[in-house]
Amino acid sequence: MAIILGVDPGSRITGYGVIQCQGRHQIYLGSGCIRTSGEELPQKLKQIFDGISEIIRQYQPDEFAIERVFLAKNADSALKLGQARGAAIVAATVANLPVAEYSATQIKSAVVGTGRAKKEQVQHMIQQLLKLPAAPQADAADALGVAVCHYHTSQSLVALSGRATARTYGRYR
Repeated sequence: MAIILGVDPGSRITGYGVIQCQGRHQIYLGSGCIRTSGEELPQKLKQIFDGISEIIRQYQPDEFAIERVFLAKNADSALKLGQARGAAIVAATVANLPVAEYSATQIKSAVVGTGRAKKEQVQHMIQQLLKLPAAPQADAADALGVAVCHYHTSQSLVALSGRATARTYGRYR
């Protein structure tokens, strides 16, 4: 029974989503957005760090997953996004959480089944997968998608390691 905190980083809005995994089931625990204020980037990074740190204290996750930086057309935007990711990752490492990173394509594939899914499709599938009464806000849905992707990836790796062990064991029997 693991609790996973997923994060969709941004310098203005950082989405977060928390799920609990029990066997093959994912249970929604919470989600939302950290909305930064002010003009100075260092101030915004501190708000992201403090916000993620508070979410970690509140939900006590076992694992942390975050979306990787994508290559943006605007270098300044990509740098700010990378710094926002860094603030969130530092909050996780200060809390001694293992950090996993996933590309947007991996996340969309895990949630919708295609890496080219639109935001609305991710929102809809997150609502269905976690049995939510309404679609979560886009950034929160993306963060929940990160958590769901991490869960599915972890489960796949466990299954693969189990099969590899079984095959190896079977050969020498």
